Amino acid sequence: MTGPAPSGTRPLRLLVLGAGGRGAHAYARWCLEHPDEAQVVAVADPDPERRHRLGDTHAVPDSGRFTDWRQALAAPGPWDGVIVATPDRDHVEPTLRALELGRHVLLEKPIAPTQEEVQRLTVAAQRSSGTVTVAHVLRYTPFFRTLRRLLDEGRIGQLQGISHIENVAYWHFAHSYVRGNWHRTDLSSPMLLAKACHDIDILRWLVGAPCVAVASFGERRHFRAEHAPKGSTERCIDGCAAADTCPYNAERLYVDQLATVNGPPVTVITNDTSVAGRRHALRTTDYGRCVYRMDNDVVDHQTSTLLFGNGVTASLVVSAFTAQNTRTLVLMGSHGQITADMRSGRIEVAPFLETPPQVDGRRANPTLEVGAGARGITEEVTEAFTGHGGGDSGLMTDFVRRVRHRLHGDDLGDAPSSLAESLESHLIAFAAERSRRNRTVEEL
Repeated sequence: MTGPAPSGTRPLRLLVLGAGGRGAHAYARWCLEHPDEAQVVAVADPDPERRHRLGDTHAVPDSGRFTDWRQALAAPGPWDGVIVATPDRDHVEPTLRALELGRHVLLEKPIAPTQEEVQRLTVAAQRSSGTVTVAHVLRYTPFFRTLRRLLDEGRIGQLQGISHIENVAYWHFAHSYVRGNWHRTDLSSPMLLAKACHDIDILRWLVGAPCVAVASFGERRHFRAEHAPKGSTERCIDGCAAADTCPYNAERLYVDQLATVNGPPVTVITNDTSVAGRRHALRTTDYGRCVYRMDNDVVDHQTSTLLFGNGVTASLVVSAFTAQNTRTLVLMGSHGQITADMRSGRIEVAPFLETPPQVDGRRANPTLEVGAGARGITEEVTEAFTGHGGGDSGLMTDFVRRVRHRLHGDDLGDAPSSLAESLESHLIAFAAERSRRNRTVEEL
């Protein structure tokens, strides 16, 4: 993490491209909470309601409100940094233009949906005086920084393997990857890249060695027409006979279960979060359609095995079919084990010397939860963090301070999730997709 911004410097001026969930609710909102650090001075979004909502919230003048990124980056602009939070397929072009102008860019992940576009952006970044920080927010969370520290301290000896599960949650997967913006590869990215490129990145970071081989398996198994319940309808709101027994009932989710929520994910389906507005969205958008009658094609459960150059192996499971939206890990070392759950923030360290054996399925010491000397770790990471476990805030803090230092003539070096640091996660994801499609082991 960077230190304080140079004294006497003005707030960083930001242009936000894309006023959706990430641009408006994650990154721009941070500016409201830290007005002395950064301010949103311009916004571009084709949706007038979202554009003006963000503009009004941040007191952006009419001259700083644009219908698309081309207009915004054609203007001289008073901004120092650019946040690119456009849809996946629209990441590269605005970032290229911003780099041509020498701007510093915070780029929402994934970098780009194809390996060729990632390489194109890499070349442009090497030639630019601007920089690209990728929104691999997990590196900035207290949770994963604690895991990295425990490994660096040798608390479980030499790392041997990691089991990492990205529990997407049944409702979240239906929202984003069956009905939502990422439901088709040709419109966005392969699911593993779109959802888990920062999971791959964090595995690489924890292991501390390059990935040398990948094998991956997965398919769209459940969200298919042949699995539609008897009596189901095109839309959940059309009197579906399975409404009371289907966990993917859109009316139950958006109208009932999320009744008190007036931000994401409700604002993804409608700008009008009243009951009438939600029901209108269920009648007119994909978010009201039956999950078994969509034109989705992305996988709903995928397992990848990664081999790293130091011999460590890792398994990454990304699944729609989980109750909770969290990340769970087991880190296996030569002298101990770490078990961790990001949602609860709980991290348990079990040094082998202090972990009695289990015999006949019975726990020899049922009170042992955290090994001696490791107590207090749980308390360190279970504070009330929001936005990817505090990662959104950590990312913005680091990005803004690094750019402010650069403008002051003080280069602090590359960000933890710089473009160069983030490339490998994408190359691994592309290799995993080739492996999944071709049933091959892909070497990197």
